[in-house]
Amino acid sequence: MAGRIEVAQIVTRFIAGAGGVALRGVLPLDPERYAVSIITGQGGPLTARAEAAGFRVVLEPSLVSPLSPRADRTALRKLTDLCNAGGFDVVHTHSAKAGALGRLAAHRAGVPLIVHTYHGFPFHEFQNPIRKAAYIAIERRLATITDTVLAIGTGVATEALRRGLARPSTLRTIAPVVEAVTVPKTEESRAAARSALGLVGQTQVVGTVGRLDYQKAPEHLITAIARLRHRDTIAVWIGSGPGLAQARELVRRDGLLDRFVFAGERSDVAGLLPAFDVFAMASRYEGLPCAVVEAMRCGVPVVATAVNSVPDLVVPGESGVLVPPGRPELLAAAIDGVLDDPRTAERLVQHGRVLAGATFDAARLAEVLDQVYSGGRTAGLVAR
Repeated sequence: MAGRIEVAQIVTRFIAGAGGVALRGVLPLDPERYAVSIITGQGGPLTARAEAAGFRVVLEPSLVSPLSPRADRTALRKLTDLCNAGGFDVVHTHSAKAGALGRLAAHRAGVPLIVHTYHGFPFHEFQNPIRKAAYIAIERRLATITDTVLAIGTGVATEALRRGLARPSTLRTIAPVVEAVTVPKTEESRAAARSALGLVGQTQVVGTVGRLDYQKAPEHLITAIARLRHRDTIAVWIGSGPGLAQARELVRRDGLLDRFVFAGERSDVAGLLPAFDVFAMASRYEGLPCAVVEAMRCGVPVVATAVNSVPDLVVPGESGVLVPPGRPELLAAAIDGVLDDPRTAERLVQHGRVLAGATFDAARLAEVLDQVYSGGRTAGLVAR
């Protein structure tokens, strides 16, 4: 269709998280106005959904998440070729690796408008200081070739500004897009969710949703569960990832085999959340996780680490409880506190439902993207 704005979304893994937010943001865009391509190193269930929406999906296997000098050189060359051949008006990158290689490739190819979304950062307080400084320096250099920076949540936006990763005039704060499907927590939905997870009885359940990897700190949640005063509490982790084997070993070491359930990847997360009495997040760093929004909408009180934009939603003592990252003993105490006090838990739930209301819908993000992709192109060229 002639005259459409050609947009390439480049994301390292086209799966839940950054990939999900990237897809849900462009789904409402007018197909008469925009032609969307997804370029990714790893496809998944989202691929079929994107193709059903009429988007072109290009898999580039050299675009991998871990640092890999050989693969990264190949990926940069391949991405540059794709940008040259695609005739893109806009390249919009997501996640650290795709954000670096994608923006550089778009710049080399002379793409008119380069946009990047910070879902979080590739640097954090638990890193080697030299590596952290190197990541920040790289992101600062990339800022000079980026026309618009979108940051998920005010915490991420503030950090990007403070670190010099975005120019004030081109930085916009956005919310992640969260699926509208919500199963409110009731006695019936709670029983159905627990049955689906193979849980029996009325024991209390602490649950989480996320990828089992270093970022999500599964070892900290496991330690917290082992330290709970509520010794009969069951823990459930929905999701999978490279840290699964190590997490299973830690559960065995801590004597939690009968109290910790690894539920794996599930397509029915919304229907499983009512099983939880507390949603717990132990992450070392985050953007603003969709799972926290979903838990609040469901009616589950949230205990989370105070990282990046999480405090946008989890307001301490109002809509949830925050603890410092890397402190599993404090995470345990906070979970115990919520389990001890149903009245406080209900107050947190009520406020959380309000904050997690209609702010995170796809139409709002699509409106921002439409403004950036169409109205920002000329401004981007002038700024550069």
